[in-house]
Amino acid sequence: MERLEKINIEIKRVTEMIPYYNKLNAIDGLGTVTISNIIAQIGDIGNFNSPKQLIKLAGLSLKENSSGKHKGVTTISKRGRSKLRSALYIAVITLVVTNQEFKLLHKYYKTRPVNPLTGKRSLIALCGKLLKLIFGIVKNNEEYDPNKFLEGIKPKLIELNIAA
Repeated sequence: MERLEKINIEIKRVTEMIPYYNKLNAIDGLGTVTISNIIAQIGDIGNFNSPKQLIKLAGLSLKENSSGKHKGVTTISKRGRSKLRSALYIAVITLVVTNQEFKLLHKYYKTRPVNPLTGKRSLIALCGKLLKLIFGIVKNNEEYDPNKFLEGIKPKLIELNIAA
């Protein structure tokens, strides 16, 4: 337990040296270990031009399993960093429980009238949303704003009577 505590202190010390750590830590539900795990897998976010590149790096881009006239099921490609995908999935599960905005989005994805998602598919969609959020915070040097995060989806949430 003592070694684990020392390791956690060292992780916190090193992670706090990242310039945008405090901005990411402002998101309810993201802790130091989670942020350090995601950033360690991504590397320098400045090397990416769009969030789509991050999504592809994580293996969360969509692909269709089809052949000839057969239209197959659409799944994630899994051609990317499995540890990043795993870290994002764990982070999103925590965010859905602790963060009000992610909880609303998860509920919306599961109950929307057109193309509702199952629970796990909704979580995978939220992984991509988290990557886009991280990319936007880092690239635009902005603080986390819950209202801006839900900006495009708020009218749909009101329409479905999901508490916003």
